[in-house]
Amino acid sequence: MEKILDYNTQRAPLRLPEYGRIIYDMVGQLKDIEDKEKRSQQARAVVKVMELLNPQVRSQENYEQKLWDHLYIIADYDLDIDAPYPMPERAGLEARPMPVPINKKPVKATHYGRNIESIIDLIAGLEDGDDKTSLIRSLAIYMRQQYLIWNKDSVADETIFADIEKLSEGRIRVPQGIELSKIAYDANFSRPGVAPKGGSSQRQGGKRRFQKKNFYKQK
Repeated sequence: MEKILDYNTQRAPLRLPEYGRIIYDMVGQLKDIEDKEKRSQQARAVVKVMELLNPQVRSQENYEQKLWDHLYIIADYDLDIDAPYPMPERAGLEARPMPVPINKKPVKATHYGRNIESIIDLIAGLEDGDDKTSLIRSLAIYMRQQYLIWNKDSVADETIFADIEKLSEGRIRVPQGIELSKIAYDANFSRPGVAPKGGSSQRQGGKRRFQKKNFYKQK
């Protein structure tokens, strides 16, 4: 007689695959036990086996209740037993999570990033004064750094100021006379994940010196 093979692909999908097909078969046999007391006793034994097969569950809070919840889930919420925990509601466990809102607004300047736009929005809402001017200057220095990473080797301060005003849609006017700190002669701008040319250190005058973390020297 030809033996008929039973493939997993032909079986019902596992809701909790970490327990394996054997636990599903054991739960199916539980339902065939007519005596409720024996059925409840065997259910406790099945939960013990589930704990052995999934030991990492012990690190979770109230892991025993989670195991019993998993038993009910495997049984498709159709299991009449005397258990230490009540059967969970299907709607509560199978409810879809709330979707995470995604900002689909396009980035105006990719080399600056979306965070720069958020900072500009915050600064635009401040009252004019020394504090706002200081923040604009600090923002311009950082934007210049980002610009040099993704573009060319030099950029005029006026270009950065124009970008601030453009990204703010005219809500920020860079004060007259504001100056940025000078770029250090040995500053090395590199893209994330790309090592700067010449390695992480250089030798000069017989002494080993590491590249400076600060990109700018103050006047």
